Amino acid sequence: MSTILSPASPFKLALVQLGGVGADKAKNLVHTRDMILKAANNGAQVVVLPECFNSPYGTNYFPEYAEALQGGESVAMLSAAAKEANVYLIGGSIPEKEEGSGKIYNTLTAYDPTGKMIAKHRKVHLFDIDVPGKIKFKESDTLSQGDWLTHIDTKYGKIGVGICYDMRFPEMATIAARKGCLAMIYPGAFNMTTGPLHWELLQRARAVDNQMYVAACSPARDLSANYHAWGHSTVVDPKGAVIATTDEHEGIVYADIDPEQVKEVRTNIPLYNQRRFDVYADVSESVKEHDDGTATKK
Repeated sequence: MSTILSPASPFKLALVQLGGVGADKAKNLVHTRDMILKAANNGAQVVVLPECFNSPYGTNYFPEYAEALQGGESVAMLSAAAKEANVYLIGGSIPEKEEGSGKIYNTLTAYDPTGKMIAKHRKVHLFDIDVPGKIKFKESDTLSQGDWLTHIDTKYGKIGVGICYDMRFPEMATIAARKGCLAMIYPGAFNMTTGPLHWELLQRARAVDNQMYVAACSPARDLSANYHAWGHSTVVDPKGAVIATTDEHEGIVYADIDPEQVKEVRTNIPLYNQRRFDVYADVSESVKEHDDGTATKK
């Protein structure tokens, strides 16, 4: 019986719910490095940072804090920290300014334990929302959309990634699962309106639909900032159960990720052998994976 899972082994995951992100980028980077090392010292083998960890979150901040990936100070810190901590590092996201075009992206970079960048994901779905009387936010005022999916090869298995609003689009997680990923990881920054409504619900939905681990890493809540993050970084298992979470304050969430749990769930409820691709299409077949971790439409 097929479980469509690439070779994988257990690992300890850490979600760094970073607090104290302010106007001083250099200070933000120092604090982030300290938290990465703290997670590693507590046994984490894969460490995740939140969305926009190096700058305040807001369309007015993105151009000011944007940097090129080549030679950028944030990338330099992430690479060095991954190597020093000897971990796989999913480096949240930063505002990236593309050399040449000048376009700005909300970009995740990932590193292996030698500090080598092994993947880059640009936020595919931009957060353009208007809830009357509650919140209006339009990332597309300053950001451009990414145009590929990202599946990261690690020694612990394949991990799919998205950024925040990407979590609302089930196709990304479904494609990752059918391409062999054992987990989807989303750095994100839901707010005080969407967070209570959907933050945990979406993670559990993506997990139970695809019988995979799902984790989402938020910044800590800062009521003195312009944007108030929900917090509550969370890990959900392949049965859809929350196995680790926290409140709105700074902290690190740890969880043990076990591929055998994925196999067991997929064996007991064998969705992967029961799908009716004679009735509807396999969305994963519309995408081709590449050696650099990207996956693009065929």
